Amino acid sequence: MKSAVLPQVRIEPALRADVEAVLGEGESLSAFVESSVRQAVQHRQALRDFDERCSASLKHFLATGESHSSEEVLEELRKRTAARRAQLQAGTA
Repeated sequence: MKSAVLPQVRIEPALRADVEAVLGEGESLSAFVESSVRQAVQHRQALRDFDERCSASLKHFLATGESHSSEEVLEELRKRTAARRAQLQAGTA
């Protein structure tokens, strides 16, 4: 697959200086921009997925009236976390 080029973006000189000031050892501006774009895409995908789960949960609630208190949810999460922690400590990941 051929690679593609992102469009050039005009920024203020001060922003470019700020970006260049935080580049890692041997990191290029292009690598920084690519990494930033990847992170932004992943973040937006996570937000979209979260919104979809919220909508599905609301639809389920409206259809069934079934809901769980925050205490019930947190207790279930604590149980799952403890079980997974025990599993990892036993070496059976």
